[in-house]
Amino acid sequence: MTVFLCGFMGCGKSTAGKLAAKKMGCGFCDTDDLIIRTLDMSIPDIFEQKGEPFFRKTEAEIIKSLCGKTVAAACGGGAMLNPDTAKTARDAGAAIIFLDVPFEICYERIRGDENRPIAARSSMEELHELFNSRRSVYLKHSTVKIDCGNSSPVEIAERIAASVFK
Repeated sequence: MTVFLCGFMGCGKSTAGKLAAKKMGCGFCDTDDLIIRTLDMSIPDIFEQKGEPFFRKTEAEIIKSLCGKTVAAACGGGAMLNPDTAKTARDAGAAIIFLDVPFEICYERIRGDENRPIAARSSMEELHELFNSRRSVYLKHSTVKIDCGNSSPVEIAERIAASVFK
């Protein structure tokens, strides 16, 4: 089964996803890393030279290519905002798991991160507004929501695996 982890930047998709993949006995990938390798460019360079729409199109193609594979994939924060991408994943039978983490925790993890173009160019207030607008879309497009709060990556990984094998 394909498992896509979605949620705001800094919610722990990659950290918990690696642990969950081990628990589930499958591979793990990070869609941002796949984009970087595919285009041989950093994410800030992709945004600057080719634009965010190009990045989002490439991201959608990567997600489509993962459908049907036995893998846990940490998606970029904007990946499952696209209704077509989410529909493609759902139609392929993938689990789309939303890691619901409070904004304050995400912000502490992403502030000042130059490898996240949206975080780097946005104020805390702008990011909080973006977080609030994205949360409802994550809820709408996901098949499972996991309340993460102050949970450890191991606890989150256990919840991910439990949600897939219930």
